[in-house]
Amino acid sequence: MLSAFFSVATALVLLATLAVIDFKTMYLPNIYVFPFAVLGVVFHVLTGFTLISCQDMLVGAAFGYGVLWLIRFFGNMYYKTDSLGLGDVKLMGAAGLWLGFASVTTALTLGAAAGLCHGLIVAYFNSRKTGSFNIQRLKIPAGPGFIIGITIMIIIDIFPYFTR
Repeated sequence: MLSAFFSVATALVLLATLAVIDFKTMYLPNIYVFPFAVLGVVFHVLTGFTLISCQDMLVGAAFGYGVLWLIRFFGNMYYKTDSLGLGDVKLMGAAGLWLGFASVTTALTLGAAAGLCHGLIVAYFNSRKTGSFNIQRLKIPAGPGFIIGITIMIIIDIFPYFTR
């Protein structure tokens, strides 16, 4: 149980680190995303897959990765530039290993909502400087929003395991 708790605590530190890095650089380095993914597998092995099955982990990872990859693909086609980084795609794939299909879907939704709020706040403060409220081509990091969604779902889905 202590090892499983350590896995979750370390994952949350990695998520916080990724959020800070993404805010500063608009980049999510694999050196932090990959251990987050591995810790998801380790956590579920340590807990004997009591929260989600191995199959649900894999489906969650494929869904988290696949949905963002498709959004990135079509966004890049439309905007003719990177609309979403591959780090964001890999992060949601890793989150799927932690959360499984149903909860990674919720994390994506919560993360997109957090990102929208972040974008509106940035656009508002930009408008105070420029006199024009414009959200077209606004560049903000997507990772912190997704990290908020992931963290909420970890708290809802995984923390109760430790109170049993």
